Amino acid sequence: MTELQQDLTDYEHIVFLTGAGVSTPSGIPDYRSKGGLYSGHSNPEYLLSHDNLSEHPDSFYRFVMDNMFYPAAEPNIIHRKMAAITNEKGWIITQNVDGLDSKAGAKHLIEFHGNLYDLFCQQCQRKFTYQEYAKSYIHASDGGIIRPRIVLYNESINLDKLSQSAAILSEADLIVLVGTSFRVYPFAQLLNYRNALAKIWVINREPIGEDAELNSIIADATDIFNQI
Repeated sequence: MTELQQDLTDYEHIVFLTGAGVSTPSGIPDYRSKGGLYSGHSNPEYLLSHDNLSEHPDSFYRFVMDNMFYPAAEPNIIHRKMAAITNEKGWIITQNVDGLDSKAGAKHLIEFHGNLYDLFCQQCQRKFTYQEYAKSYIHASDGGIIRPRIVLYNESINLDKLSQSAAILSEADLIVLVGTSFRVYPFAQLLNYRNALAKIWVINREPIGEDAELNSIIADATDIFNQI
């Protein structure tokens, strides 16, 4: 722990790669654990797919409204500490779509899979608030479907975000993976773009691999960030 603290002080270009485990302490469920977002659904990936949005927009809307939006959620100590560190000397690249890093004040942030609260009409591109979306997913003026700007199954990642993430990682001297199993692609491939000399830390409840390059802390990230 002391070594990680020292590294966060000494290194100049720090990148946090984060996943659902960062936001679970804020009351937002992860995806695949017992009681997670996918729990109790026979085909959850279809429910969260482009196909479902196109073919059954009402089904898609009910799923995201009932399971994904937590507008009252607040950033926790992990979000706040990462924002403070990266606003001075680094970046956060997150898989999370909950907007909590932004809410914590992170200025150097890539929301790799988008943001649930970035809502727009597919027909005319007009933006909508969460409060408007909570009332209806249909834009009354043109009949367009309102949706969150997140990457669904069967959709491609934003190439600008991928390119920017790759460029940031190529300059990083310290990379810290937090709260992610690092199994979702292409996010899990981002380390391929890293500076070969970068030091890598992993803070996760479970090991994510046996790579000798990884310095792992198997613990609850909240406990670790409370000590940083």
